[in-house]
Amino acid sequence: MQYDVIVIGSGPGGYVAAIRCAQLGLKTAVIEKYNTFGGTCLNVGCIPSKALLDSSEHYHNAAHHFGTHGINLSNLKVDMKQMIARKNDVIAQNVAGIAFLFKKNKIDSFIGVGSFVDKNTVNITKNDGKTEQISGKHVIIATGSKPTALPFLPVDKKRIITSTEALTLTEVPNHLIVIGGGVIGLELGSVYARLGAKVSVIEYEKSILPTMDGSLGKELQRVLKKTLGVEFYLGHKVTGGSAKGKKVTIAAEDPKGQPVKWEGDYCIVAVGRTAYTEGLGLENVGIQLEERGKKIPVNEHLETSAPGIYAIGDVIKGAMLAHKAEDEGVLVAEHIAGQKPHIDYNLIPGVVYTWPEVASVGKTEEQLKAEGRTYKTGSFPFKASGRAKASGDTDGFVKVLADTETDEVLGVHMIGPRAADMIAEATVAMEYRASAEDIARICHAHPTFTEAFREASLAATANRAIHI
Repeated sequence: MQYDVIVIGSGPGGYVAAIRCAQLGLKTAVIEKYNTFGGTCLNVGCIPSKALLDSSEHYHNAAHHFGTHGINLSNLKVDMKQMIARKNDVIAQNVAGIAFLFKKNKIDSFIGVGSFVDKNTVNITKNDGKTEQISGKHVIIATGSKPTALPFLPVDKKRIITSTEALTLTEVPNHLIVIGGGVIGLELGSVYARLGAKVSVIEYEKSILPTMDGSLGKELQRVLKKTLGVEFYLGHKVTGGSAKGKKVTIAAEDPKGQPVKWEGDYCIVAVGRTAYTEGLGLENVGIQLEERGKKIPVNEHLETSAPGIYAIGDVIKGAMLAHKAEDEGVLVAEHIAGQKPHIDYNLIPGVVYTWPEVASVGKTEEQLKAEGRTYKTGSFPFKASGRAKASGDTDGFVKVLADTETDEVLGVHMIGPRAADMIAEATVAMEYRASAEDIARICHAHPTFTEAFREASLAATANRAIHI
């Protein structure tokens, strides 16, 4: 069967690339290894984790905050089976949505493992072992990533688990050990801490969220310790561990090199993700992986060393984010169609869906200092926000970084209520190269959380915030 474009993988990058190709009039096929579309994001990542984060946040608020609103409850308890069932229903709705979009856009889909025979021919190995081949003028690799394993700490998927198994627990752990203080570890740790688990986070770096602006990690650590009792062990190097019966033991070295250990009933290994390229037959088309990270090298058009073969999302350089993969899918589709799209990788926002939420776009203070760029900063705390006081969400702040000479906004970093949604305003402003003064002059509805962004911009321009 002959296609204009074959997409291998149906995650956010793959399905968006396929739909955009179809919109542009290209005959498109998608090959998916699993029986459901949507990849990690829809099945065992972004969507199910947000479903559990929302459910656990409802429970935590009912248990700890409803009383202050005059809502009194008794005999409150967690029904984990129902919580997981709701999560599964959310997944099913989203997966069905992708199948509908494929049908609507006349995209052919194949279930099986796709591998290259040559640069225009892809072999599909189905679950029953049968094979078939399809050919295409262009191929887009969008196979995503999988949880990174620690060679000295084998995952048994029962007590020592990854993020995938953490989304299907049928009980609230008594003591949950989380290895990794990044996005995945903190989000999943938050879920179970809200439900009553003791949570211990072990992080190799000296701060949590080490890739984001340093002020965000410090504030989130303070809030999670205060509100959920999460324990943090920073600068600790995990050296091993084991599971026996219902007990997990994790060993590490503290910052001074002294041995320490923890005992719990579950341990989540959340030390990052690794590009998934096994079985693609890249050697058959002359594509060699990068030595570090084992990712697929691409040029500015996301084309590999094999002409006509492209790669997007987690299998190439850059942050492993669903929305990055989506934008890259659109870029490749439009490039194939002869258009001239572009992506500003500096303006891809990052979000952590804890509560308070954490969001960031642009340069961090650490990056600006390393570049030797002069900048000014303005911050505004949510404790001074009328809307935040009304909702009881007064932890966190918004920080704006602007160029000293031009006043152009260089970075926005926020931790607070609905930061995941608010960061979009900052991204739009920076896409149009707004100054802090521009934002300060824009009328923001009152009372809203986004007023904090305006106030931080006012603070960055001659320190003239109004409400603090």
